[in-house]
Amino acid sequence: MLLALISDTHDQTEPLKLALELLKPFNPGFYIHCGDVGGEEIIDLLAGLPCALVWGNTDWERDSLKRYAQDLHIDVCDNLCQLNLDGKHIAVTHGDDMSIIQKIMRDEKFDYLFTGHTHIPHDRRNGKLRWINPGALHRARPKTCATLDLQSDQLQLIELPRG
Repeated sequence: MLLALISDTHDQTEPLKLALELLKPFNPGFYIHCGDVGGEEIIDLLAGLPCALVWGNTDWERDSLKRYAQDLHIDVCDNLCQLNLDGKHIAVTHGDDMSIIQKIMRDEKFDYLFTGHTHIPHDRRNGKLRWINPGALHRARPKTCATLDLQSDQLQLIELPRG
């Protein structure tokens, strides 16, 4: 399965629209948003896609946004999402709470950890855990998203054209 990883949209629809267009040819089987979603307009763009999201430190109206997203069949996992996709154990959190990240690293039960928050992409390993931040679609130079093939473990960072 190919995952699409996005983060830190901060209610900016145009970069997300562009990222989704760039990701579409890869035909992702699942989309993960690593937090700092913004508002309903971002959720509208994710509607119809197999997707899950976590909240970030700037997601203020969580209760109403969660109801809105769930009405559109988007899985909202609050501060921590635990997924089992293609036989891989995946944790998703925004990255602003280091206690969550430290617990995930101590547990040693996950294959992947996806975070956002820093607006800087990274790909790190901690034992069997691969920790990936796809970068950000707002307040970042360059703006980035990513794909990850869970079978080949191949990560591809995708830069949005500057504009």
